[in-house]
Amino acid sequence: MTMSDPIADMLTRIRNGNVAKHDSVDVPYSKEKAAIVDILLKEGYIKKQEVVADGNFKSIRITLKYGKDKNDKVITGIKRISKPGLRVYAGKDELPQVLGGYGIAIISTNKGVLTDKEARKAGVGGEVIAFVW
Repeated sequence: MTMSDPIADMLTRIRNGNVAKHDSVDVPYSKEKAAIVDILLKEGYIKKQEVVADGNFKSIRITLKYGKDKNDKVITGIKRISKPGLRVYAGKDELPQVLGGYGIAIISTNKGVLTDKEARKAGVGGEVIAFVW
């Protein structure tokens, strides 16, 4: 069975693993998912990522990050914005700000997958993939 929205599936796996207080979650590998996970790592929302190969199948193992104990979650919310049925685009002047700058918006631009702050600095717009806070 094919998946209609693999990025939403990845975000849901991260959200569910976070709620269930798992140490790590595995998601099937793709370049776009790897770029999104790189942003989450760089912004401090996850501990680490690694690509795990099992025969012909590659996956990304995402180690989730918590506070002093597992009840203090670093990712309090993660939401898919642009969906296959309704794509959401933002120009360089209309880039969204998540919770007044507290969270990040992940934007797919012609310069790669960037955060909203990086896209503003580069002066580019693109498809709004997700919000993380």
